[in-house]
Amino acid sequence: MKQIIQDLRHGNTILEEVPAPLVQKGQLLIKTHRSLISLGTEKMLVEFGKSSLIVKARSQPEKVKQVLSKIKTEGLLPTLEAVFKKLEEPLPLGYCNAGEVVAIGEGVTGFSIGDRVASNGPHAEFVSVPQNLVVLIPENVTYEEATFTVIGSIGLQGLRLANPTFGETVVIIGLGLIGLITAELLVSSGCTVIGFDFDEEKIRLANQRGICAFSSQTNDAVSITKSLTKGIGADAVIITASTPSNDVISQAANMSRKKGRIVLVGVIGLNINRADFFKKELSFQVSCSYGPGRYDDLYEQFGIDYPIGYVRWTEKRNFEAILNALSRKQLNISDLITNRIPLEDYKKVYNNLKESGIASILEYSASQDLPKRIIAVSRGNIKQDKGVVGIIGAGNFTKMVVAPNLKKIGANLKYIASAGGLTAKSLAKKYGFEFTTTDYRLILDDTNVDSVFITTRHNQHGKMVLEALKAKKHVFVEKPLAISDTELDAIYQFYSSDKADRILHVGYNRRFSPHAMKAKKLIGNTAEINIVATMNAGYVPPEVWVHDIKIGGGRIIGEACHFIDLMIYLTGSKVESVCMSALGTAPADNSDNAIITLKFENGAQGVINYFANGSKDYPKERIEIYAQQKTLVIDNFRRLNRYGFRGWTSVRTGLDKGHVNQIKLFIDSVKNGNPPLIPFDEIYNSTKAAFAAIESLRKNKLVKL
Repeated sequence: MKQIIQDLRHGNTILEEVPAPLVQKGQLLIKTHRSLISLGTEKMLVEFGKSSLIVKARSQPEKVKQVLSKIKTEGLLPTLEAVFKKLEEPLPLGYCNAGEVVAIGEGVTGFSIGDRVASNGPHAEFVSVPQNLVVLIPENVTYEEATFTVIGSIGLQGLRLANPTFGETVVIIGLGLIGLITAELLVSSGCTVIGFDFDEEKIRLANQRGICAFSSQTNDAVSITKSLTKGIGADAVIITASTPSNDVISQAANMSRKKGRIVLVGVIGLNINRADFFKKELSFQVSCSYGPGRYDDLYEQFGIDYPIGYVRWTEKRNFEAILNALSRKQLNISDLITNRIPLEDYKKVYNNLKESGIASILEYSASQDLPKRIIAVSRGNIKQDKGVVGIIGAGNFTKMVVAPNLKKIGANLKYIASAGGLTAKSLAKKYGFEFTTTDYRLILDDTNVDSVFITTRHNQHGKMVLEALKAKKHVFVEKPLAISDTELDAIYQFYSSDKADRILHVGYNRRFSPHAMKAKKLIGNTAEINIVATMNAGYVPPEVWVHDIKIGGGRIIGEACHFIDLMIYLTGSKVESVCMSALGTAPADNSDNAIITLKFENGAQGVINYFANGSKDYPKERIEIYAQQKTLVIDNFRRLNRYGFRGWTSVRTGLDKGHVNQIKLFIDSVKNGNPPLIPFDEIYNSTKAAFAAIESLRKNKLVKL
C-alpha cells in the first residue's frame, strides 16, 4: 500500500510503498476513501524537516540538553549516531481519515465489516486504528465531510475548556481550519464571536459565518475587542494560531475581561507576563488535542472507556459530536475545501503548503487491491547458506543495535517485520533486507530463514520464541526471555525435550563486552567473589509500557536481568537465592528503585543496585568485583580499572556493552554449528532469578530457586 511520510533529516515528503498493517487486537483495519491534510500541523512538521540541524536544535532546546548530557556519559560519537538515527525515523503524516472497515480485531465491539467510519488514521491506503479512535459516520455525511471529524474535535475540545455560555463574547486568534470550525461552533452555541487573522481569505470566510473578523495586520486587536464589548473585554479567548511570538499571549490577556478565560489550542511563544494575568486574575489552560483519553494508553490502546457520568466528553464522544453537527448541517465545511487531489498527486499540496489554502482533501482509489502484507525491497541479495536472518520488531533496539550490526558483519538479511510496516520498510531500505512485512508468521514459514531475531515488546517474547523454535529456527530474543512463569515453563518444556540442533539465545550482551571478558579472565574460577553492580537506570514515567507488568514485565524483569546474567558469568555459578527490597512505598509487584541481593550456588555473592532516581549526568553502569584481595571496576563499559594487580592498570574503549561481539558470535555459531553462546540452564536460571526478585518484594522474604 502507499503512505505519505516525512523524512525529518532531509526534509523530503515521500509517498512510500509499505506493507499493509495487520489488524491488531482492539483495533479496526480501515480501507481509506478520503483523508484531510491538516495544513497547520503538517506544515510545521514539513518545515521542521526541511530546516537545518542548527534550526532544529534551536527549536527544541530541551532536546539539546539531553544530547549534551548523553555526550558526557556515553561519548560524542555514540551520541551523534543516536541523534542521526532518530532523525532518520520516518514520520507518518496525517490524522484525519475516513474509510470503510475491512477487518475487525479481537475484542472490538460495535462495528461490522463494511461500516463507514472516521478515525485519526494517517494518510495511507489502509490503517489499523484502536476502536476508541474510530466512530461510525452517519448515513447523510459523506466521506469527504467526515474527514473533518478529528480536526473539528480539536477545536471542540478547546471550546469545551473555555466553557462559554449563551450570550458571552469569545475571541478566536487564528482563523485557520481549526479556528474557523471553533468559531462556527461558538456561533451555534449562542456566543458573539470576534476573530483575528492575517489572511484576508480566512477573514472573508469568517465573516460569512457570522463572525466579526478583522485583520491582525492592520488593526489593533485589543482596541477592537474592547470597543465591541463596551470596554469590558472578552469573556474568553481561544488561541488557534501558530507562531513562536510571545505577543499573542500578551494580547489575549490584554483583551480579556477580569477573571476571563484563555485557552491555547495552537502553538505559540509562552513567555507570560505575570502582571497581565495577575491584575485580572485570568485563567489559562492548554487544550490537549481531541479531548479526555488522548495519550492515555488504557483508553486509546486498550479500549477502556471513561464512564460517561464522570467524563461526559471523551475524545471519541467529541468525534461523534462533530459528526452529528455535520449530519444536522450545524457545521458547514464545504467552502473550506481548497482542492481535492488524488493521493498520487500529493506533491501539489506538500510542495507549496504556504499557498495551499485552508483544507485539501486526498482522494484514494476505490478499486484498491486487497492489502499486501509483504513487499520486496532489494531482491537477489541472499546467499543460499546458513545464517539467513529474519527480524521481528523494528523499534529502537533493532534500529540502534541489531540491524546496523548485522549489516556490519555481513549477515544475510532477508526479512524485517513490524506491526505497522513503516518502520520496517525504512530499516529494510537502509540496511538491505530483501523483504519487509507486517506478518511475522511469513518469516517463520520460510524454510530458507534459519535465524530469527525477536525485538518486540516484552509480552510478545515468550509466545514468539516458542513459535520460532517450533518452526525450527535459531532464536535470538532481546531480553527478557519471558515475563511469566507460564511462558518460561512452556519454553523450558519444549526446548529441553526437543532434539533439534538449534540455538536459543537471550540478548544478555554485557558478558560479551571486552571489559567483562577481560575481568572474567583476570578473576578466574574462584568462588570467593563479591560483586556490586549499580545501574543508574534513569527515570521513566509510570505510564510508559515497560512499567506495565502485563506488557513490559516491569524494569527489574525487563532490564535488571542483564546484571543477573553478568554475575552468573563472572561467578561461574547459577543463582541459588534472591532477596529484593524497594525504595519507599513501591507497588507490591513492581519497582525501579530496588536493591537485589543474590546468593550463588558456589557461595559467591552479588548486589544489584537498580536506581531510577539518580542524575543523568552520572555514568549509567558501574560494576565492582572483589576477589582474592583484588578489585576490578568496570566504569560504564568504557573503562576497566584494576587494583591489586601488577603492571597493567586499566583498559579503555569507546562505549562497548558487547552488542557487536554478541551478534557476531551468534551468527558464527549458526553458520558453524557451534554450541549456544550461553548455556540454556544459565538463561533459565537468570530468568527465574528475575521472577524471584519480584516474588521476594511481594512476599517480603528471601526466595530460593
